[in-house]
Amino acid sequence: MKIRLSQIAHARSGDKGDAANCGVIAFKEEWYPILRDHLTAERVQEYFAGMCHGTVERFEMPNLWAVNFLLPNILGGGGTVSLKLDAQGKTVASAILMMELEVPDGSLPLV
Repeated sequence: MKIRLSQIAHARSGDKGDAANCGVIAFKEEWYPILRDHLTAERVQEYFAGMCHGTVERFEMPNLWAVNFLLPNILGGGGTVSLKLDAQGKTVASAILMMELEVPDGSLPLV
Protein backbone atom coordinates (compact mmCIF):
# COMPACT_ATOMS: atom_id res chain seq x y z
CA MET A 1 0.00 0.00 0.00
CA LYS A 2 1.08 3.58 -0.59
CA ILE A 3 1.26 6.13 2.18
CA ARG A 4 2.33 9.73 2.20
CA LEU A 5 5.21 10.35 4.61
CA SER A 6 3.25 13.17 6.26
CA GLN A 7 0.77 10.55 7.55
CA ILE A 8 3.33 9.04 9.90
CA ALA A 9 6.02 11.68 10.45
CA HIS A 10 6.98 15.31 10.69
CA ALA A 11 10.22 16.86 9.47
CA ARG A 12 12.58 19.78 9.97
CA SER A 13 15.30 21.05 7.68
CA GLY A 14 17.90 23.75 7.36
CA ASP A 15 21.18 24.65 5.73
CA LYS A 16 24.68 23.44 6.38
CA GLY A 17 26.62 25.58 3.89
CA ASP A 18 25.66 24.29 0.44
CA ALA A 19 24.00 21.19 1.92
CA ALA A 20 20.56 20.77 3.44
CA ASN A 21 20.03 18.78 6.59
CA CYS A 22 16.60 17.14 6.93
CA GLY A 23 15.35 15.15 9.90
CA VAL A 24 12.23 12.98 9.56
CA ILE A 25 10.65 11.99 12.88
CA ALA A 26 7.92 9.37 13.33
CA PHE A 27 4.82 10.50 15.22
CA LYS A 28 4.75 7.16 17.06
CA GLU A 29 7.48 4.74 18.07
CA GLU A 30 5.79 1.86 16.23
CA TRP A 31 6.04 3.83 12.97
CA TYR A 32 9.82 4.30 13.21
CA PRO A 33 10.55 0.90 11.56
CA ILE A 34 8.71 2.12 8.45
CA LEU A 35 11.08 5.09 8.24
CA ARG A 36 14.09 2.90 8.97
CA ASP A 37 13.18 0.25 6.40
CA HIS A 38 11.57 2.25 3.58
CA LEU A 39 12.97 5.80 3.70
CA THR A 40 16.44 5.06 2.35
CA ALA A 41 19.19 7.42 1.23
CA GLU A 42 18.75 6.06 -2.30
CA ARG A 43 15.03 6.81 -2.25
CA VAL A 44 15.63 10.37 -1.04
CA GLN A 45 18.39 10.80 -3.66
CA GLU A 46 15.93 9.72 -6.37
CA TYR A 47 13.18 11.96 -4.99
CA PHE A 48 15.41 15.06 -5.10
CA ALA A 49 17.07 14.17 -8.44
CA GLY A 50 17.86 17.28 -10.44
CA MET A 51 18.10 19.38 -7.28
CA CYS A 52 20.60 17.48 -5.14
CA HIS A 53 23.95 17.19 -6.89
CA GLY A 54 25.78 14.87 -4.53
CA THR A 55 25.36 11.61 -2.68
CA VAL A 56 22.69 11.72 0.04
CA GLU A 57 23.77 10.38 3.43
CA ARG A 58 21.38 8.93 6.01
CA PHE A 59 21.83 8.72 9.76
CA GLU A 60 19.55 6.63 11.98
CA MET A 61 18.43 7.93 15.37
CA PRO A 62 16.23 5.16 16.81
CA ASN A 63 16.08 6.75 20.27
CA LEU A 64 14.35 9.75 18.63
CA TRP A 65 12.31 7.60 16.19
CA ALA A 66 14.03 9.52 13.40
CA VAL A 67 16.26 9.40 10.38
CA ASN A 68 18.35 12.35 9.32
CA PHE A 69 19.53 13.12 5.79
CA LEU A 70 22.36 15.26 4.52
CA LEU A 71 21.69 16.43 0.96
CA PRO A 72 24.89 17.92 -0.50
CA ASN A 73 25.02 20.58 -3.21
CA ILE A 74 21.30 21.33 -3.12
CA LEU A 75 21.35 25.01 -2.10
CA GLY A 76 23.15 26.63 -5.02
CA GLY A 77 26.19 27.60 -2.98
CA GLY A 78 24.48 28.29 0.33
CA GLY A 79 22.64 31.14 2.00
CA THR A 80 25.15 33.90 1.41
CA VAL A 81 25.77 33.30 -2.31
CA SER A 82 22.77 31.43 -3.68
CA LEU A 83 20.15 32.98 -5.94
CA LYS A 84 17.70 30.18 -5.07
CA LEU A 85 14.45 31.21 -3.45
CA ASP A 86 15.14 28.84 -0.51
CA ALA A 87 18.87 29.23 0.04
CA GLN A 88 18.57 27.97 3.64
CA GLY A 89 16.82 24.70 2.75
CA LYS A 90 13.76 25.35 4.92
CA THR A 91 11.34 23.88 2.35
CA VAL A 92 13.19 20.55 2.05
CA ALA A 93 11.23 19.24 5.06
CA SER A 94 7.89 20.16 3.47
CA ALA A 95 8.93 18.59 0.19
CA ILE A 96 10.06 15.30 1.72
CA LEU A 97 6.77 14.95 3.61
CA MET A 98 4.94 14.81 0.28
CA MET A 99 6.92 11.70 -0.70
CA GLU A 100 4.92 8.51 -1.06
CA LEU A 101 6.29 5.24 0.29
CA GLU A 102 5.26 1.76 -0.76
CA VAL A 103 4.90 -0.31 2.40
CA PRO A 104 3.62 -3.87 2.85
CA ASP A 105 -0.07 -4.19 3.69
CA GLY A 106 -0.57 -4.48 7.44
CA SER A 107 2.77 -2.85 8.31
CA LEU A 108 1.10 0.40 9.29
CA PRO A 109 -1.23 0.51 12.26
CA LEU A 110 -4.35 2.60 11.65
CA VAL A 111 -3.41 6.23 11.14
